[in-house]
Amino acid sequence: MALSHRFSVRTLTLALAAASSGIAFNASANMGQTPSSYGLLPTDVGTAQALSMFNTQVSATYYNPSYLAKDPRGELTGGLLHGGQELRASASDREGDILSDSPSQQVLIGMKTNLSSLTRVDHPIYLGFVAGVEKFSKEMMAFESTTSVEGQFLRYGREPLFLNVGGATTLWRGIDIGGSLRITLHASASMSVTTDLAGNTEYESLDVSAEPSLRSILSSTVDLGETFCPDSNCWLDGFETAFVYRTNSYANTTVEAETIIPGLIPASAPLILAVSTYDSFEPSVYAIGAQYSTDRWRVGVTLEQQNWSELGEKFELDDIKDQALAEFDDILVPRIGAEFKIGQHFGVSFGAAYEESALKSTSTPDVNYFDNDKVILGLGLSAEYARTRILTYPVRLDFGYQRQMLQEREFTLSNTRPDGTQSNNIVATTDGDVDIFTGSITLKF
Repeated sequence: MALSHRFSVRTLTLALAAASSGIAFNASANMGQTPSSYGLLPTDVGTAQALSMFNTQVSATYYNPSYLAKDPRGELTGGLLHGGQELRASASDREGDILSDSPSQQVLIGMKTNLSSLTRVDHPIYLGFVAGVEKFSKEMMAFESTTSVEGQFLRYGREPLFLNVGGATTLWRGIDIGGSLRITLHASASMSVTTDLAGNTEYESLDVSAEPSLRSILSSTVDLGETFCPDSNCWLDGFETAFVYRTNSYANTTVEAETIIPGLIPASAPLILAVSTYDSFEPSVYAIGAQYSTDRWRVGVTLEQQNWSELGEKFELDDIKDQALAEFDDILVPRIGAEFKIGQHFGVSFGAAYEESALKSTSTPDVNYFDNDKVILGLGLSAEYARTRILTYPVRLDFGYQRQMLQEREFTLSNTRPDGTQSNNIVATTDGDVDIFTGSITLKF
């Protein structure tokens, strides 16, 4: 079953249109979201997220909430992100090989501040939030769930609303703890209508609602030098470790439509159409990272376990994707990055990561998902101006670029459509390139 199927009556179409008041069904969305697919701020993009667990900016609210306590100053950040992709699938039944080239374009905003002035306790408590809105703030939600004859990539497309709120504090010398909430929306629409065979409706009743779903992120950071030798210099100075756990998150939409056709379908036994589907899935993640830093440079590594096998359980409950019988593997993602200061005001950062495909199946009937191993390389530039004519604290400008190279992989396209007009069991060779550009400005206070 797919949302794009046509029915002899307009009931389901009307119900889906009602649901789209909160969700854009014509937008290309995906399993995965901006912070996990690309990175939030330029430092995250430019280091392939290798230094994200040790980023003092507001993106720490997502990657490592405990690191909000690292810099006591308040911060206001705004940024723009453009992710352009050329995703290719060549097969014997088609002329061109470009399957998708629609960009993701987001505006990002974040802030953090110290809330200790609100209490009588002389202990710092930091609050941060970060949000991203698609199509440069013109599209609050992006959601599509459909079958596909030509095939579709699992993890690329326009991104839904991103919102994360969290806090941090110092537990003991050099040990910070933090937590945050990832907020997604679960939408539902219900409709009842009386119609004739021509689709003319009357006595319509429509209800649309959306409720937030809160998913948690927990983390801790240990400054080894400050913890184990606070009063003297030792070889542990400059070393930091961090651990993060993120629960899975996803968007969910449920549509129920009920119709009565006088003389054909009575009110006592109305025709009921129901669709429940999932999108924008992010797996639960265990991540551990380590960093060594000096006054002039720093280098860091992280290792993430992404539990994509959880997505198979969601597909079993999905009325659109359940026939795909897709199998997913848990994967380990290694990342390495470095940052160097150039003079007093400038810095440059690098990063690399390798991510295996989480999609184990090479054939997912009717849905026809593609997913590839990928090599990720990043480059970042920053400039900080300590003195301006107006502002008291420094102003920071950042730019980040990332290149994702999808490795070649073959999939078998399969469909069970009864019309027989589409080719079946065709082998498609897939690959692609993704380029991400992002810039931000940060004001300290």
